[in-house]
Amino acid sequence: MLANWRKILLLAIPSFVSFATATVTGTINLIMIGDLGYLVIAVVGVVNIIMYNAFALFSGIGHTVNYLVAQNYGAGDMRKGIERTYLAFYLCFAFAFLLIVFGLTLSDEVLRLTGGSEELVSTGTLYLQLRFYAMSFGIINFVFHGFLRGIGSTTLSMIISLIGNGLMIFFTYALTFGAFGFPELGLMGTGLAVMIGEAVQTLISAYVFFFVLNKRFPTRMRAKPDWAEMKLITKESGKLGLQEFQMSLTMFIFTVFVARLGNQALAANEIALNVMSFGFMPAFAFGATATILVGQYVGEGQPLKGRRAGTDTAILGTIFLLVLGTVEMIWAEPIAMLYAKEREVYELAAYLIQLSAYLQIFDGFLNFYAGGLRGIGDSTYLMRFSFVVSWFLFVPLAYLLIFVLDMGSVGAWLSLYTYLTVFGIGLAIRFYRTDWLNVRLKEASHS
Repeated sequence: MLANWRKILLLAIPSFVSFATATVTGTINLIMIGDLGYLVIAVVGVVNIIMYNAFALFSGIGHTVNYLVAQNYGAGDMRKGIERTYLAFYLCFAFAFLLIVFGLTLSDEVLRLTGGSEELVSTGTLYLQLRFYAMSFGIINFVFHGFLRGIGSTTLSMIISLIGNGLMIFFTYALTFGAFGFPELGLMGTGLAVMIGEAVQTLISAYVFFFVLNKRFPTRMRAKPDWAEMKLITKESGKLGLQEFQMSLTMFIFTVFVARLGNQALAANEIALNVMSFGFMPAFAFGATATILVGQYVGEGQPLKGRRAGTDTAILGTIFLLVLGTVEMIWAEPIAMLYAKEREVYELAAYLIQLSAYLQIFDGFLNFYAGGLRGIGDSTYLMRFSFVVSWFLFVPLAYLLIFVLDMGSVGAWLSLYTYLTVFGIGLAIRFYRTDWLNVRLKEASHS
């Protein structure tokens, strides 16, 4: 067992640092722009949810590359893994173009759909455009990172993330406030900083893939068109993307509901979500580790070892979230005060943080077992179960508690964690009821 735990930690810790760096970057950026007022905090919060939806819709490509490459790596067939990665890049380029066009033409209308004030729309339109441009690089980066994690190179993925996020922090400060000789651009500078960080990550990732990794694998090979493989990647990406999109879209609706409570409630909600993302990100990291190990063991023809690895990953991830939840429970208000000076905002944010400190363990279950199920390619169940709990539980319950029972922000967060609890337990049950002896490598159908 200890050998398994060591292997898990060697993969999970760099992934945790990578995801946590993204969280810390968002946190630092939010703290830096906090002096600009609660309207700017609210704009950033709303835009973060919108971008989460945009990313989720296309994230299935990266998740698919991650688990397919992990399986091919375990099977010793990296030529096929690289061919599949090339096909994924082709999809990303097409979607990146669509994101740019969408951001350029429809950003203001998207903000109006959130139900925010005209002041919020006018303040946030350019910022949202810049975030869409950044996302066009981000979905390509996610495929690069999916490939790296699939071959177990989580440390290399971490280094690239550290560089990109470090640049985001630097340019957020420099361009927002006019430091180091840069122009003072306010919220526009914050958006440009995100775009610069993502673009640099794309350049570094391309160099690593085509030059550094070419010494180990034929990454500069000429990938022949294979429509059966393209169909497989498109289908799997669609299912995993829909799973993530359903979750993110319901979070968007959740934010719309909270926005009806006013800008202060929206700002408190954003602060609490940002703090709780310190639990979301390690949950993502352990979930990604489950995908890697389960996928590689399936590729090796040893699915029962994959089941064991998934279980050990969930145990270690839960221990981590218990410790983190205790810290958040004790120091909720001092943490919230780092983000906002208005008493009404930080007190409400602190209460929401305490409310969810230990409930985030169930969000951990969601990520751990979703990662394990991705490793075996159980994408259909993930998509279907996500649809059921998102639309038949989360949205109706949030509306009931927030508006019908008039429970405000507390009702919003009770609905959120009821949803995450049911989702997490449901995926755990699916993971352990799977017939692991019949799990096989995912192959394209050439019929």
